Amino acid sequence: MSQIQEKMTNYRWVICAMLFLATTVNYMDRQVLSLTWKDFIAIDFHWTDADYGKITAVFSIFYAVISLFAGKFIDWMGTKKGYIWAIVIWSLGACLHAGCGLVTMHVLEIPDIEALRAVETGSKLALSISTVSVWLFLACRMVLATGEAGNFPAAIKVTAEYFPKKDRALATSVFNAGASVGALAAPLTIPVLAEAMGWEMAFIIIGGIGFIWAILWAVLYNKPSESSHVNKAELEYIQQDKNATAEDTKAAADPNRLQANDNLEIPFIKCFAYRQTWAFIVGKLLTDGVWWFFLFWAPAYFSELGYKSSDPMGQALIFVLYLIVTVVSIGGGYLPKFFVEQKGMEPYSGRMLAMLIFAFFPIFAMFAQPLAAQSVWFPCIIIGLAGAGHQSWSANLYSTIGDMFPKTAIASITGIGTMFGGLCSFAINWGSGQLFTYAEGQGEAFEFFGVTGKPAGYMIVFCYCAVAYLIAWALMKILVPKYEPITE
Repeated sequence: MSQIQEKMTNYRWVICAMLFLATTVNYMDRQVLSLTWKDFIAIDFHWTDADYGKITAVFSIFYAVISLFAGKFIDWMGTKKGYIWAIVIWSLGACLHAGCGLVTMHVLEIPDIEALRAVETGSKLALSISTVSVWLFLACRMVLATGEAGNFPAAIKVTAEYFPKKDRALATSVFNAGASVGALAAPLTIPVLAEAMGWEMAFIIIGGIGFIWAILWAVLYNKPSESSHVNKAELEYIQQDKNATAEDTKAAADPNRLQANDNLEIPFIKCFAYRQTWAFIVGKLLTDGVWWFFLFWAPAYFSELGYKSSDPMGQALIFVLYLIVTVVSIGGGYLPKFFVEQKGMEPYSGRMLAMLIFAFFPIFAMFAQPLAAQSVWFPCIIIGLAGAGHQSWSANLYSTIGDMFPKTAIASITGIGTMFGGLCSFAINWGSGQLFTYAEGQGEAFEFFGVTGKPAGYMIVFCYCAVAYLIAWALMKILVPKYEPITE
């Protein structure tokens, strides 16, 4: 047996690496707009914060609605074909953004880009330009959202297929780090591309990477039992939960040792009848918008502080922020593994304890704005720690689905939760755009906790970010106080 174990393949980590790359591409495609709108696109189209907030909000709500069906689509189509469809659609949507300028000029009969930029800000024509361009970008974001909604349902389902329960949080943490790495690579590449080749080429080049990934996925992926790269020893390791011996099952008289019934088919509507589903929904609904706020608004926030994303200092701030997120959040997968293997806790209890610890990280966000007056590095580090807390929280939150639900329902439950997370993102992004525009217009008359003007608007949002996770954890614990898998 030991000889077999020594020769065990590790192809599951190749698949995990592919999930990591897909998530990296996913977040880079999402970041192109946030890193170009303030310093490049807004100049062309005369956008305000409210315009940008509207675009990100509509993207979020459309992403939310599609997510409700994306999980079921992945369950129906399968992870191989479903993932390919998802990334091809979102890559196409990303590339389509590049044509918005040409279409705007054609619709309004503006001869060239110089004439577009020369339009007087606040004029009737400037309003027409912003209106037409916003609608065009909204259309492109909808295509992007349609594809991107399939990423996490597919990735979580693949993780459940290729990893035993005790390793899923670690595997999820690894591929989920792609969000941080994508956000890390984005400020070093996207503004540089936009500066050198125009913001349009930034969308095309970054968007085109997804098509390459789709080809690799078609070649490399098959289910573990069908893959020629997975030997018997690795397959036994992957299926160790399913292959528990009869003695193990008998010894597990404690209901905490029950396993989800992987043969159970759960109708989509019935998913909403389980408290476990609502616990996941709450975890996503209250917290996803925090991450998306940081993702969409951090470059603009640093630009407000005087550091544009096209400047070396602005790029350094975004890079350090997501470097903190990436390095710290990797530990999000190790902590529950430590609780399970070293402390003897069952997986769900270990995850919930880890999530409680990570829920305290964003508390520091309420100090970001006041400390910005001392040094811009304070909000950079604080937002980085808050983002790391979210990514660690998110990796464990996703893993609770595999603990509780049969594999046949994992993508559907993920899609449902992602939909509600998108609702939170819609609210926080639309509200932030409106709030920042209003606060800037009010100037010194708008005050919150001793901060005035637009900074007071940021202070309000940061305060929500600080407490969202603790509230979510408490509600999840009330809904599902202990491990309770779906068996019927």
